[in-house]
Amino acid sequence: MALKGKIYLSQKLQRHRARALLRYKQYAMKHVDNSFSVTIPQSIRNRYRSVLGWTGKGVDSLADRLVFREFMHDDFEANEIFAVNNPDVFFDSVVLSALIASCAFVYISKGSDDLPRLQVIEATNATGVIDPITGLLTEGYAVLERDNLHNPVVEAYFTPTETQFYFSDPKIENFAEDNPTGHPLLVPIIHRPDAVRPFGRSRISRAGMYYQQYAKRTLERAEITAEFYSYPQKYVVGLSNDAEQMDTFKATVSSMLQFTKDENNDSPTLGQFSTSSMAPFTEQLKTAAAGFAGESGLTMDDLGFASDNPSSVEAIKASHENLRLAGRKAQRSLGAGLLNVAYLAACLRDQQPYYRSQFSKTVPKWEPLFEADASALTLIGDGALKLNQAIPGFIDAETIRDLTGVKGADGSGQ
Repeated sequence: MALKGKIYLSQKLQRHRARALLRYKQYAMKHVDNSFSVTIPQSIRNRYRSVLGWTGKGVDSLADRLVFREFMHDDFEANEIFAVNNPDVFFDSVVLSALIASCAFVYISKGSDDLPRLQVIEATNATGVIDPITGLLTEGYAVLERDNLHNPVVEAYFTPTETQFYFSDPKIENFAEDNPTGHPLLVPIIHRPDAVRPFGRSRISRAGMYYQQYAKRTLERAEITAEFYSYPQKYVVGLSNDAEQMDTFKATVSSMLQFTKDENNDSPTLGQFSTSSMAPFTEQLKTAAAGFAGESGLTMDDLGFASDNPSSVEAIKASHENLRLAGRKAQRSLGAGLLNVAYLAACLRDQQPYYRSQFSKTVPKWEPLFEADASALTLIGDGALKLNQAIPGFIDAETIRDLTGVKGADGSGQ
């Protein structure tokens, strides 16, 4: 297959970069919605600009539950490579970036101690041409460094035989490094890929962004209405034309106003406009929260609408069934990408182009999505005892750890 080249991939990154940056802005609560109102001037809306973090909550609620443990049947000692690459930060960064922008990339390079270095590159700075069978790239491109104006300073073009580096500074000469693995040393970690979207789908969906924008507009309207709710409008009817001009602010905050009769012995009539109720805005906000919760697999409790009765672990699991299914799917798709990272890292470390099929028995292991409490441990223990009585050795320490996340005191479950 002919390579498309660095220029093609840089243009491809530029086309898709805006969509990825939008997701990151939504996650960081820095995106400003271009919404217009029929009744409220834009100048007033800008004063009451609302900020809401539902999309970030939807990402974090799943990312915090995806905890990578290790590789089982690690015949090529890939766990050692990840152990020296700051795994506490590396795995969290990979998972979070993949959930936000649908995919993340891991740049594999040679280390000074003969162990490969792993660097996470977000989707706003990397792209490539993917092989739909293996999930690896046939060629890749990444921006390793940008200046203050977000222009590329250091670029890398990845091919199966070498990695080429390009510098914007003409004083620095471009160079290339040999690649003995047979695959580009840029590996995609993809969330929920399919045949239509090989680079996956973001956790921040269009529907989720709409419901958050709907809720933000509701909060802005509620804040503006609260001004009139706090200081209701009053009026005076029948005031003489010769009366002294009234200070509007004084009329609003004063506890006592004095009006005298005119020469015809007539007195003015005071009145107050009815204030708007805040109840419709609360109902609108709950409607938006319900729509976002259904889209993201969360509950109303997760979005700040607390229920009266506290939930047990089993009740939380039942209410988060869609979140559990999304987590299991994410574990499968992200685990395949991490296995590809382990494969190429082992090839680079040993300077040997292994076959991908040699890693077929290596399995990524994740911690349980929901931690078990005392009642869950009791139920699992009773079930394990009965199953082992029926079929001896059916459930061992490793299986118990997969179900509960609890590691045995003697180190069992490794």
